[in-house]
Formats: sequence, C-alpha cells, structure tokens
Amino acid sequence: MIEYQLTLKHWLCLAFIATTILITSIHPLEFESYLLHQAGTIFMLIVLFIMMKKIGLSFLTFSLYLGFLFIHIIGAHYLYSYVPYNEWFKQVFHFDLNQTMGWTRNMYDRWVHLVYGLLLYPFFYRVFQVWLPSLKPYVLFLLVIQFVMATSLIYEWVEWLIAIQLSPEDAENYNGQQGDIWDAHMDMLLATIGSLIYGILYLIYPALTANSTSKK
Repeated sequence: MIEYQLTLKHWLCLAFIATTILITSIHPLEFESYLLHQAGTIFMLIVLFIMMKKIGLSFLTFSLYLGFLFIHIIGAHYLYSYVPYNEWFKQVFHFDLNQTMGWTRNMYDRWVHLVYGLLLYPFFYRVFQVWLPSLKPYVLFLLVIQFVMATSLIYEWVEWLIAIQLSPEDAENYNGQQGDIWDAHMDMLLATIGSLIYGILYLIYPALTANSTSKK
C-alpha cells in the first residue's frame, strides 16, 4: 500500500538509522572520508522525504531504502575497505568467509554496490511508475536497470573527481580501490546484477514492490 505520510513504523525505522549514524560517528577510521560518505547519506534521506510526500512509497520500499543506507553507514565508519565482516563471521558462524570464498581483498564495498541495485530497485521503479504511468511493467523494468547502470557510472565519476583533489593516501581511503584497476567496472556490474535480480523477481512476483495506489 502506498503511503504519503510518515507513521510510527516509519519513525521507528528512521530512529534506528539516526542511532546508527550516532554510533558510527564515534571514532570513525578516518573522519574526513567518513564525512564525505555521510554527506551522501544526508542527501539520500532528503530525497526519501521529498519522494514520500510527492509520490508516496510503500513501507517495503521505504524500509529497503533505509536498509541500503544502514549498510552504507557501516561502510562509511570503516572506510569500506576495512569493515571487519570476516571477523564477525568467524565469531558468529565459526568459519572464515574470505578463505571459504577464496577472496583476497575486503569485499564489503562489492556488497554495497550489489545492494544498491537490489534494495533501491523498488524505489526507482516507483519513481518511473508515477512519472510514466502508461508504461508496461517490463518497460519500467528496463528503465530501472538502465537508471541503475547510469547512476553507478555517475557515482564512479564523482568518486574519481573527489579523489583527485585528495592526497594519494586519502584518495585510497576514500575510494577503497584496494589496488584493483577494475574496481569501478566491477562495482557498476554488481549494481546492475542487483537490480536485475530484484527486477526479474518483481516481474514474476509483483507483490515485491507493494505499489498499489490506495492511500492510508
């Protein structure tokens, strides 16, 4: 169901995100890079509030959007490249994820780009659905996939423009490239794969977007 006003459940989700921001703001690994990443968080929250009021969002779409922000905020605290997810897996599940998967680098940044396409798909779909209401679902699907690809490319450009203004060490911390010359290409590919996964599932199970037009 599409909702245009924030209710208790929305405020509880926002309170969780606010708490996460407060906690991750305590001794981040590199404060300036952390602020740069969190500027993106603030921008995305502003966009969320505007879209909620203008076009309305289902609670599922709203929650998935904040889910992506949560993952991003954690990454910002650790500069993405140093998120100790492998140590967390060892403590909770008692196995070495990196060794099991054969990974030789920190893969958290890859995860963030994948979930960008995966978790934000219903939000982008809703925007195109309202903007172009006469289009069929499969055309909206293609538009969202292209939008994710284009915005991933633009993000990599912005990241590059910021990085070239920084010292080599700060640029590496901000970019999280970890010596991989194909980092930007892989990031864009994973975002596309994420959106394809959700988009195909939506075409099969339309309830995944919960974008009915009734108001609450």
